Amino acid sequence: MSRYAQITTFNRFTRVSRETITSLNKYENLLINANKNLNLVGKSTIKDIWDRHFLDSAQVIDFIDKNDKSLVDIGSGAGFPGLVLAILAKDRKIPLKITLVEKSLKKVKFLKQTIQQLNLNVEVLSINVIEQANKFPNDVFVTRAFKPLKIILKLMHKKTNNLKKFFVFLGKSGHEQLLQASKSWDIEYKQRMSVTSNDSLILEINKFKKK
Repeated sequence: MSRYAQITTFNRFTRVSRETITSLNKYENLLINANKNLNLVGKSTIKDIWDRHFLDSAQVIDFIDKNDKSLVDIGSGAGFPGLVLAILAKDRKIPLKITLVEKSLKKVKFLKQTIQQLNLNVEVLSINVIEQANKFPNDVFVTRAFKPLKIILKLMHKKTNNLKKFFVFLGKSGHEQLLQASKSWDIEYKQRMSVTSNDSLILEINKFKKK
């Protein structure tokens, strides 16, 4: 799919302003330049940023509302989905406080530079979430391409008190991951097929507890 076609598809799903498209263009350019020296995204996806990364990340914005006060992106990497959601929340005037959690110092530097360039109100925590983080504020959590689901649940079980919503992006092994995790956890969730891949899932987890 051409870049123009990708942007057209993105806009058809998100209906964002021209200003927001301009911000995403800047993000794309910063990402492409930084990726020459950093392993931010796979080289095979660099020509498909709008589809594979921007649109894929943007799917969650439709399930966030103005009553959601904060969002934590666990293992943010190049800013997916957290930075994309910050750009779209700004577009929709959702006053969402977003925190990106990333352990790689090089990626943290990229995230901070991008946030400054795009004039976003986003915090970056440079921590190893598995080893260092204490309890997170209660509200909305999201993670994409981080860890297998059963490990994510074990981790987040220790980090949250009263979970509201937790979005987990799952790839081709998503159904198997859900099956394996369900052996150890009672999970209350909604399951949606990704708009970018028939093989991928997005789980909205509302409650989970150890069996």
